[in-house]
Amino acid sequence: MANDDWASLFDGETLNGWSATGNPDAWTVEDGTIACLAQRGGYLHTEKAYENYELRIDWKIAPGCNSGIFFQWSNLNDPVHTGLEMQILDTPGDRRVGTRDCGALYELVPPQKQMMKPAGEWNSTTIVCDGANIRIDMNGETVVEADISRWTKPHENPDGSRTKFKNAWADLPRKGYIGLQDHGGKVWFKNIKIRKF
Repeated sequence: MANDDWASLFDGETLNGWSATGNPDAWTVEDGTIACLAQRGGYLHTEKAYENYELRIDWKIAPGCNSGIFFQWSNLNDPVHTGLEMQILDTPGDRRVGTRDCGALYELVPPQKQMMKPAGEWNSTTIVCDGANIRIDMNGETVVEADISRWTKPHENPDGSRTKFKNAWADLPRKGYIGLQDHGGKVWFKNIKIRKF
C-alpha cells in the first residue's frame, strides 16, 4: 500500500504546480486555500500526472455549489470523458445517494451513504487510486468502492444501463492529472496532499 512519504500539492500561498484550462484569474489563493471564484475558471489541474496514490483534500462550498475533484484525467482537452470525478454538490441528507449526488463517482457509482456536511462547513475527502480500483472516503467513511475495469463499453455501465461517457473506462490510462472544477459555484480547497504506492 502507500508509504509514509506525503507530498503537498498546494503550498498554501501560491498556485505553483497548478494550471487552469479556463480563466486563470478565476482561481486564487485566499486565506491558505485554493478558492474558485466561479468566473469561468474551467478546471485547475496539477501540472504533473500521477498513478497509484492516495490523495487527501479538504473542501467546502457555498450554498448551491456544483464542483468536483477529478483524477486519472489523461487528456487535458477532455476532462469529462477522460477523467474520473468525485462529485461535489450541495446535496446533504440521507436520501441523496444518486450517481450525481455529492460523494458519487460521477454518473458511475453512487455514494453508499451521504456523508457531506452542510454548505459552509469543511469536508475531508480521501481518494485512493490503485490501478483500476478506486476508493472514496468522505469525513471518515468509505462512500465509494469501484473497479473501473468493469466499464468495458462506451456509453454503458456494467449492468447495461446507459451512461454519457464516450470511452470505455477500462481502456483509459490509470495515470493522469488531478483537477478541481469550476462549475459555476464558489468552492474552497486546502490541505491537498498525495502519497504514492
